[in-house]
Amino acid sequence: MRIYKCFIALFFFGNFFATAQYTETINSNRPGNSQGAFAVGPMVLQLEAGAKMGHDEHSLLGTETDLWGIDYSLRFGFLLEELEINLMGSFLDETISETVGGSNQSYGRSNFDSNAIGVKYLVYDPYKNGKERKPNLYSWKANQRFDWNILIPAVSLYAGANFSFGDNPYQYEGQSGFSPRFAIITQNNWGPWVLVVNVIADQIAQEYPAYSGIITLTHSFSRKFAMFGEFQTLINDLYSDEIARGGFAYLFHKNFQADISGLINFKDTPSRWQVAGGISYRFDWHKQDQYLENQEEL
Repeated sequence: MRIYKCFIALFFFGNFFATAQYTETINSNRPGNSQGAFAVGPMVLQLEAGAKMGHDEHSLLGTETDLWGIDYSLRFGFLLEELEINLMGSFLDETISETVGGSNQSYGRSNFDSNAIGVKYLVYDPYKNGKERKPNLYSWKANQRFDWNILIPAVSLYAGANFSFGDNPYQYEGQSGFSPRFAIITQNNWGPWVLVVNVIADQIAQEYPAYSGIITLTHSFSRKFAMFGEFQTLINDLYSDEIARGGFAYLFHKNFQADISGLINFKDTPSRWQVAGGISYRFDWHKQDQYLENQEEL
């Protein structure tokens, strides 16, 4: 099972990409659950949203849950090319059925299960002033040597805060409506392939902090069509899991992308599946050509 999970993490999954802050086409984090290292670019406002539906089944509690929800993200680049402020959240509606004393009972709950506002800053970009590797005219062996520099990723830091108002059924008793979250984000661009890694510390200073690692990999088949996927590990005293996501996206216009995706997990407390579809749209008020065009990118 561990080998199977590692195979999924390393081969199958991903997130859409860019080779600089501002790009010719939209730079979306959808349909994955991670953030790329690069910002949307100065004076760019970007909306990313999608609808999802799914089913959870808990073998120990004997419950089944039908759900639908909406995920959304609002991203804005300002002041510096490396800087982005974003709002990310999710609204979830669940109908839970359980068997008690031989009879079936159902109840529902709905609210925002997550909301966070934060700032992302690119601290290191190996592609910004990167130089093309030139062939060695005197050594065939030197030309065949592996270029270790391609393993150096772009690195961003994220700092934000979770927030919630009123009586929220997705919060445990005593949970504060405000808590910080932090992330380290890396991104490697290898032509049509892009590797993104997120290491996240969430709900810091709460009774039950959460930690997450996300590995994503994207392959772009053309400038318009790409396959994505994602593997995520969640560590928390209330809920831990390992989740795989995969899907596709299509670029209809340089400012408009649509996607479809799905997820499964690897345990039965609960077992989960979901399907989703979404869009990303960019309002582009960027005036200066600060981007580096990549002919291989979506």
